[in-house]
Amino acid sequence: MNTMDRRKFLARGIAGLAGASMLTPRLLSAEGMAKRIKHIGFQTWIVREDIGKDFTGTLKKMAAMGYNSFELCSPKGYANTGFGPLQDIPAATLKKMIKDAGFTCVSCHFGMGELRDHAQERIDFAKELGLTQMVIASPGLPRGATLDDWKRTAEEANKIGELARKSGVQLAYHNHNFEFEKLDGQLIYDVLLDRLDPELVKLQFQVWVIIAGYKAADYFNRYPGRYISAHLYDWSGKGEEQVPLGKGVVDWKEFFAAAEKNGVKNYFVEMGPPHLEESARFLKNWKG
Repeated sequence: MNTMDRRKFLARGIAGLAGASMLTPRLLSAEGMAKRIKHIGFQTWIVREDIGKDFTGTLKKMAAMGYNSFELCSPKGYANTGFGPLQDIPAATLKKMIKDAGFTCVSCHFGMGELRDHAQERIDFAKELGLTQMVIASPGLPRGATLDDWKRTAEEANKIGELARKSGVQLAYHNHNFEFEKLDGQLIYDVLLDRLDPELVKLQFQVWVIIAGYKAADYFNRYPGRYISAHLYDWSGKGEEQVPLGKGVVDWKEFFAAAEKNGVKNYFVEMGPPHLEESARFLKNWKG
């Protein structure tokens, strides 16, 4: 999603993008006593005003809330939204800073525009940083895009995904609200999933589209093996009012059951500061 879209979504309280870190359900014993989440992750878009100014200090604050993993936003692609200063830090140095802070980072959001123009350069950056996933954060299409435009975007993504795969990195696509609109009687998201190569371009689900009536669990079950991550939100049930994870209408038992069954491994909280600490606590205490 582009910068204006992101600001609009966050301003409305449903945030949207970009967008992490990754929570990994696992069995605590051979008997499968309980399932817990190892990596308590967040999407760095929510701290974009601070992360470029004080990278280590920002991670320290997030660690104090209970987070130990995150999803980055491309320093070059998001240069004008707070991530620009990170361009001056070599990827290898950034990788060490992340490790020294006690965090893991395996994923990063990239705009389709920068991937179209600088695919190999961004892939090289991802490799040097130690990423295993590169996520297309936005399609780079205008609001008046046609169904053919979306189909072409899917084909472009497949080609970029093939390049990434050759370097040992998995490409993925992150949805928004507009993919759940219809063009020529067809749901854009369904057209994308039909055109994207299941191996070259995996998927990251934006949980907030539940507001439009689409549940992550339904898609995880419908397309097993295609989703590798998700952005997490919860709502009070009163319009678009957000609440900490576990305090709202999302059925997390259903969500995590479908996620684990179908190969989803990474989860990123992407809500504003008022809900961050309590959401981290919910994930840390989750037992499945």
